[in-house]
Amino acid sequence: MTDRIKAFVPGPRAHIPGKPGGPLSGLTFAVKDLFDVAGVPTGGGNHDWARANPVPERHAWAVQVLLDAGAELVGKTITDEVSLGILGESAFDGTPLNSAAPDRVPGGSSSGSAAAVAARQCDTALGTDTGGSMRVPGSFCGLYSIRPTHGRLDLTGLMPQAPSSDTAGWFARDARTFARVGTVMLGEAPGPLPTKLLVAVDAFGFADQDVAAALRPMVERLARVLGATPREELMAPQGLSVWARAQRSLQPVEAWQTFKPWIERHNPRMAFSVAAGLIAGSQITAGERNWAALMREEARARLRYLLPPGTILCLPTTPFPAPLRGLPMPALQPMRDRITCLCAQGGLAGHPQVNLPGATVGDAPVGLSIIGARGNDASLIAVAQALEDAA
Repeated sequence: MTDRIKAFVPGPRAHIPGKPGGPLSGLTFAVKDLFDVAGVPTGGGNHDWARANPVPERHAWAVQVLLDAGAELVGKTITDEVSLGILGESAFDGTPLNSAAPDRVPGGSSSGSAAAVAARQCDTALGTDTGGSMRVPGSFCGLYSIRPTHGRLDLTGLMPQAPSSDTAGWFARDARTFARVGTVMLGEAPGPLPTKLLVAVDAFGFADQDVAAALRPMVERLARVLGATPREELMAPQGLSVWARAQRSLQPVEAWQTFKPWIERHNPRMAFSVAAGLIAGSQITAGERNWAALMREEARARLRYLLPPGTILCLPTTPFPAPLRGLPMPALQPMRDRITCLCAQGGLAGHPQVNLPGATVGDAPVGLSIIGARGNDASLIAVAQALEDAA
């Protein structure tokens, strides 16, 4: 298969058939190059990482689960370098094509997985989400995507970044496939539908006005499907930027602790932005970390209060559509900061979140997210199915 969208890791393509007769027989999948595939180097988006680490002898848990369910592995996909990116541009392997908006980035760090699914190179693909890396590519590429409840899925065989925020998820173009994969990954079928709908008024106010306007019809359709009267609430009373600051204080510290031994031992080559982020993580003070840990507890308490079982909260997944490819570095950091303001609750509170495609601004997709109670991942997938069926 020709990789016309540059989504797959360069070189020989990993290919493994699934077990016959499983619930995912007939489906193909790809895996972000953070997941171990036996006999294939795990590159992590940095060529020096692959050289410094042994070739895995076993599949990652998530890969094995999909193979055992009958899905066919068709390759490993490009990731932002050591998963430290949110836009999908890689200094080592380039930028996969966002076929939904070809002049724009696909979103990262699960860029290759999202690009491969969007371009119909596979039916589903595994990715990861620490600070938004399933949700953002889902929004930018017009896909269903999930950040599961933190700790819900086994991460054995997955290259870590910041363990207190790391999760693994999957992409799909349609809700039926999304739910089929979810049933296997979660070990439970979709359902039941929630009965209460909250709207994160602060998040809608923070997003670009044209994004908020494009998503309003989806919110109205969601309310009709659930038979619920939407109620506006502040998701982050302390401020979205305050939650973002807390996540930017916790996640980089863990990333530095994860990669420090490799950096000190091998002095690897890195893109400037990645190296700068790791250096910044090494310099965050104990006082800042302590404050951020307390803010994490406040965020967890807030979402526990807002989201008992049977209630979901909706918000724009990203504050704007995918940026243009190849923008200069000074233009990118403000965009990353704004994205974090709408994604920080994932790493802070660990609740499940699903991106729902269905809106556009100009010619570019934007997604609506729904967040539920911890452990209610299957309920969010049921909402995705119901909303697609009602379209």
